[in-house]
Amino acid sequence: MGEAASVLDALRRIRRSSGVSLAFAGMVSAGRARQTVRLEHFVGATRGALNGVAVDVGHGLGGKVVTVRRPLAVDDYLRTPHITHRYNPIIATEGLGAMAAVPVIVDRSPIAVLYGAVHTDSPLGGRTFDVLADEARALEQRIVADRLSVASPGRDELRDRLTDAYSRLRRLQRSVDDVTLAAEIERIGEGLLDDTPDADPTIRLTQREQDVLVLAALGHSNARIAEELGIGVQTAKGYVKDAMAKLGATTRLEAVVVARRSGLLPG
Repeated sequence: MGEAASVLDALRRIRRSSGVSLAFAGMVSAGRARQTVRLEHFVGATRGALNGVAVDVGHGLGGKVVTVRRPLAVDDYLRTPHITHRYNPIIATEGLGAMAAVPVIVDRSPIAVLYGAVHTDSPLGGRTFDVLADEARALEQRIVADRLSVASPGRDELRDRLTDAYSRLRRLQRSVDDVTLAAEIERIGEGLLDDTPDADPTIRLTQREQDVLVLAALGHSNARIAEELGIGVQTAKGYVKDAMAKLGATTRLEAVVVARRSGLLPG
């Protein structure tokens, strides 16, 4: 899947899960004269005024997000004192009020910005912020995987298939009552893991932490992980954070990489 298709998929999920009236995204590009966020992907109600706009880094909400490298939100874009207002005429044409933006960071550099906006000045809830952040993290992982796939054709696809098979085996193991059969399924699943004798033997994940990490390795958002496992979104987020802490990782992607090197995931 290309980066543009991955971005559009993320925007569709953002709009469906958060309830924003418009989800859109811009890719960060470094031109000779200036670095910009070019807005080119939209899902939802738009009048087209934003399409193709090149947001200068440091200006507007998206430009500030790239500068500070963290999510930001405003309740009333046209009046907030926390951003510059170079793009107010465009936002006014679109009729947008409250807006949130989250950077997508790969190899420590912002490469895109995901936005969620509504046509009122009612504050966006924490649910919208969480959905945007989850999709940004999942998109980071998907883009890295796609780029690695280009560098090593077929390898990433095979790894994802192995990871998916491992996830299915774990679910099957939990669903059977026969102890002998469950043990055999576990043995088959362990055969999909890499033999890494140099891995840190002190790293121990609980069954649920490993379950969420397997699904995170497939690029699933916290909402989808929760749906797959039949648990709450906040519970899923907690397991992901616990796994990251045990693996000494600061991002989901880093946690997946460490887990693979430690023989905890197919890799």
